[in-house]
Amino acid sequence: MVKALGDAAAELGGGHARHLAVRYLTDDVAPWLNGRYTEATGRELFAATSQLVHLAGWMAQDEGNDPEHQGRAQQYYAHAYRLAAEARDPELSATALRGLAVQAIDLGFRAEAVQLSEACVRYSKNIDNARAVAHYQATLANAAAQDDDPRQATRHLTLSKKANTHPGAQPGESWAAHYTPGRWAHESGMILARLGNLDAAEEHLRLALDIHGLDRRRTRAIVLADLGGVRLRQGDPDGALATWHDFFDCADGIRSIKIHTAAQDMGARLNRFRGMPEADHLRQKAALLVL
Repeated sequence: MVKALGDAAAELGGGHARHLAVRYLTDDVAPWLNGRYTEATGRELFAATSQLVHLAGWMAQDEGNDPEHQGRAQQYYAHAYRLAAEARDPELSATALRGLAVQAIDLGFRAEAVQLSEACVRYSKNIDNARAVAHYQATLANAAAQDDDPRQATRHLTLSKKANTHPGAQPGESWAAHYTPGRWAHESGMILARLGNLDAAEEHLRLALDIHGLDRRRTRAIVLADLGGVRLRQGDPDGALATWHDFFDCADGIRSIKIHTAAQDMGARLNRFRGMPEADHLRQKAALLVL
């Protein structure tokens, strides 16, 4: 159920099926937690519930940037952490902390983001999963980059790359198995852009799209938005406009604050190209998307 609901959210945004995840959690899963079971079954049940609660938090965070949604997301992440601790699962504990770290990054709480990301990395010492390690190291690199600490950002980005190319970094059933090389390339590209290395950032974002595909519409739309922004900063407005045109083809119908924010950002940046027909057309589409 977590996979089915997560797949829907990855395709259409966190606002698409959050009510289904919450209802399933309260109506079906909660009574099971209050039931009777062996210790081994209980650990599996608490671990699975931690994943579901984390997904509900991610959905709330992706649905709206207002205090209500963000506060609810924080509560879900904290609860997911407690459930993971009950299950004695360090990977799920680290993943819950990562949710809080990413939220802190998005909201601009830089010191808190670094602290939470460092906690994720500490947990990774007890995790035998290269993709999970790559995920947490990249989160710390991102937090350090946002905190204007290029040395730390570069160090942990290198560690993330090393883990992601490890022979053991293969698809699997773990919670971090979705952190594919394509998603790593996207996150790394945005870290490099933050550090001012725009050529390497573009290369990583193109790698995410062209080599790894990123078949989820929400994910692909976000990468296209980011790539257009990098190309604009490189002095390539034609490339930016072409990329943003592809973004709108992907973004239609997705309920995600990331998509809303990307369209809002585009609309503002496109104002400098008023009078250019393609730019005016995209600006109109951006305005409709943020309504």
